[in-house]
Amino acid sequence: MDLSQVLDRSRELVRSRGFEPAIAAARAVDELAEGHAESVDEERLIASANLELTGFGVLQPFLDDPSIEELWINRPGELHFANASGHQVVEADLSARQLRLLVLRMLRHSGRRLDRLTPFVDADLPDGSRLHVVIPEITREHWSVNIRKFARRTLSLDQLVSGGSLERSQAAQLRSAITSSRSILVSGATHSGKTTLLRALLSELSDQTRIVSCEDTFELSLEHPDWVAMRTRPASPEGDREIGLRELVRQALRMRPDRLVIGEVRGAEALDLIVALNSGIPGACTIHANSGSAAIEKLLTLPLLAGENITESFLRPTVLASLDFVVQCRQLPDGKRVVSEILELGSDRP
Repeated sequence: MDLSQVLDRSRELVRSRGFEPAIAAARAVDELAEGHAESVDEERLIASANLELTGFGVLQPFLDDPSIEELWINRPGELHFANASGHQVVEADLSARQLRLLVLRMLRHSGRRLDRLTPFVDADLPDGSRLHVVIPEITREHWSVNIRKFARRTLSLDQLVSGGSLERSQAAQLRSAITSSRSILVSGATHSGKTTLLRALLSELSDQTRIVSCEDTFELSLEHPDWVAMRTRPASPEGDREIGLRELVRQALRMRPDRLVIGEVRGAEALDLIVALNSGIPGACTIHANSGSAAIEKLLTLPLLAGENITESFLRPTVLASLDFVVQCRQLPDGKRVVSEILELGSDRP
């Protein structure tokens, strides 16, 4: 008797008898144990079956561990994760078939699909974590799975000060900026704390502020009474058209936002953002860049991807007049995340 047999029988009991998963797992182990003379660890089998039936299998303990920031799988039987101690690798009781079934179960929450026609996907999990999967023939042999976890609790600027991520003077400057309707671009490399800082900034806004956010996957998870969260949608083989960030930004402008938020500016939607900011709607966004000045240059380049008749002579004064602050986040060698630079811009900046 092995786990796959227990799971098959448990699922059959759930379908045919309407048992709760935990009860079905225990009943399945009892039934199967009667036909096997060899001794088995029934408690371990029941616990493992419960993880598969009600959670995300062998991944669930890692998803529940608050010290783990990200986990990924390159091949069956091997699990990588990152925590404060760095990159770790452990063996995992996970076959290729189990991995496929696990991924498909993860995708049910978001409604996203994964097959030969759509061989990669970004989706959100019920706890707000971001799931990214790529399958062959895009990958060489195995399914590649990456799960980026996000804090369930929003940290305030004061808590970031207490944790050493912000200086008190920086927190005061940013609080004044966000509450006085200034536009802020949060910049940094991967894992530098951009989203954490963006959430902290937005938490400073009053309940009367209407926030409309646009993201590829739901990552912000704000606690705000007047917040509309939108995410992109890929095209589907059934004919559903793609809805990208550019479309979301246009829709957001029709929703009377007091603050326009883009989870990450990475493409042609930068043009629509700049137009919105220049029309007087304050924004708060993140961007991948290695410095504040590099973030500005990137924001001057991305609108060109829109393919419209725009020039740098138009973009530079428009961007610099519309954007008020660039906040650079950085991850130190010891894993600590800090705000390393705050640039205040003006229309007269070269």
